[in-house]
Amino acid sequence: MAVEQLIKTTTTKDGGNVDNAGAIIDHIDVWSSAIKTRSTAGRGSSKKLNLHGIKKLRELILELAVRGLLVPQAPSDEPASVLLEKIAAEKARLVEEKKIKKQKPLPEIGEDEKPFELPVGWEWVRLQSITSKITDGDHKTPTRIAVGKRMLSAKNVRDGFVEYENCDFISEDDYVKSRERCHPEQGDLLMVSVGGTIGRSSLVPKDSDFSLVRSVALIKPILFNSNYLKYSADAPLLQDSIHSNKRGGAQPCLYLSEISKFPFPMPPLAEQHRIVTKVNELMTLCDQLEQQQETSITAHQTLVETLLGTLVNAQSGSPLTAMDGGNAENAGAIFGATQAWQRIADNFDTLFTTEHSIQQLKQTILQLAVMGKLVPQDSNDEPASVLLEKIAAEKARLVEEKKIKKQKALPEIGEDEKSFGLPVGWEWCRLEDVVDIQGGITKGRKLSGRETVCIPYLSVANVQRSYLNLDNVKEVEIPVEERERYEVLDGDLLITEGGDWDKVGRTAIWRGELPYVAHQNHVFKARVFLLDQSEIWLEKYLNSPFSRDYFAGSSKQTTNLASINKTQLRGCLIAVPPAQEKNKIVSKLESIQSLCDNMLERIKAAQTTQFNLTDAITEKALEEKL
Repeated sequence: MAVEQLIKTTTTKDGGNVDNAGAIIDHIDVWSSAIKTRSTAGRGSSKKLNLHGIKKLRELILELAVRGLLVPQAPSDEPASVLLEKIAAEKARLVEEKKIKKQKPLPEIGEDEKPFELPVGWEWVRLQSITSKITDGDHKTPTRIAVGKRMLSAKNVRDGFVEYENCDFISEDDYVKSRERCHPEQGDLLMVSVGGTIGRSSLVPKDSDFSLVRSVALIKPILFNSNYLKYSADAPLLQDSIHSNKRGGAQPCLYLSEISKFPFPMPPLAEQHRIVTKVNELMTLCDQLEQQQETSITAHQTLVETLLGTLVNAQSGSPLTAMDGGNAENAGAIFGATQAWQRIADNFDTLFTTEHSIQQLKQTILQLAVMGKLVPQDSNDEPASVLLEKIAAEKARLVEEKKIKKQKALPEIGEDEKSFGLPVGWEWCRLEDVVDIQGGITKGRKLSGRETVCIPYLSVANVQRSYLNLDNVKEVEIPVEERERYEVLDGDLLITEGGDWDKVGRTAIWRGELPYVAHQNHVFKARVFLLDQSEIWLEKYLNSPFSRDYFAGSSKQTTNLASINKTQLRGCLIAVPPAQEKNKIVSKLESIQSLCDNMLERIKAAQTTQFNLTDAITEKALEEKL
């Protein structure tokens, strides 16, 4: 049975919620299609998909639940006011027996704190009213040891489950002391109260043999359905309260006193059970819908990557040729008819429908360009060896005139370094052979007693892959005599030394966007000896998969960071085409990539519309219920 039909069945089988079923299934295509691919920068990034539509669907289900709109009310249910009296009596008994401390009274909930009207039989209460204790873990963290009793922190409280794999350990004595303050038991609610994941929560499982640190709050319900408490904590109502009451910036904190005061919609106990059953059913179906989407998207990405791979690996000598207007409707005319491309062209509308697929297409076109497979070769073109001779002569002249320094010779290029076979007329060289590479300004030097000047400089953040981000250009003080040394001129390549994995070797061209700018020591400057679009070719090549693989394999690596030094950058292999072909490739490549960028803009615009539509449907569904 289709997921849509399952949702309709489970939402209407109680006979009282046909309208609610409509709110969920009428726009199932919108819920499913509002998807965004997250950034894949860095190694080890996990979930790449943001299923925004299904996320909003889950929020809608929870919002309907806490408003009393998900299941029908039953007049025979004992009202929440009676349950409140029972809870108060039980708390009084526990206080008298000295099992819990008496809680300080909180002010009544004002009308301005009630965001919506509750069904008959429900009550607005402070969260403290339904709990025996709201506390948190140790404020002074005990000494950690290699093996001992488990101590959990915010990282261990996942969304709906407790993770023990990466927990810390403390001694038995520290564990006993810690449990005196905070004694987790099955059914209690754990909520992250400090840090970037504030508000994330999970119920304490059956295995509750652990202590907590301050970053986790513990909420102990009394005579109350724990699962309903958990779903309420996840609903937008309580999440809004959490984030509007947190304090601090980079390390936000949610005080226990604020948690205690949260307004809470309390249904009769019998209805709590019905709501939990219904939410469980619908969340399971959302899981299935999500799995369908992830499976479909993953299959689509695999198909795109596989077919583009056949294009790169095709043995045919037929080059890829012109694009036709950039429209997916004219896919069959986008490239010439190599057999590998024809399979893609015939299914262009189906393949290139997402940001990820178009980015893959751009990378493949770039890869084909630097391999000499984008435009036809012309046997009349002056071979690349002649261009390299001209560059070598220009370099020798600059060395003789002491405008650049002669560098230590690099080893000859070995056959094992060559990533692919070159077309006739092309040559391999090292980056050092065609540019002069210079390091940049080192900050923090002592400059006392020297005449200085304050100048703008480019950092790693300013140099993106194939473009510059000049929104935030900082300034630095340097000696006046160094101003010319670090100046970046029109046509210079800027190459990032490192950072996270995607930042290593990121390359862009400076085109004189500012009257004067210098570069930081974490950004190499490569001055091209003979321009004539050579700087564009080098920028494209250094951002291609071949150079990126070289930088990844050559860089100094730590857990999350990587960097290349000047010698490694000098040694990077570059495939050099004949000058005339180089210019044709650059022109064709920029034209095709511009068309791909237009496709990306259309997809992003449609995606924004889908996201806005999803949000609007959620709001409309709630308005119609009120």
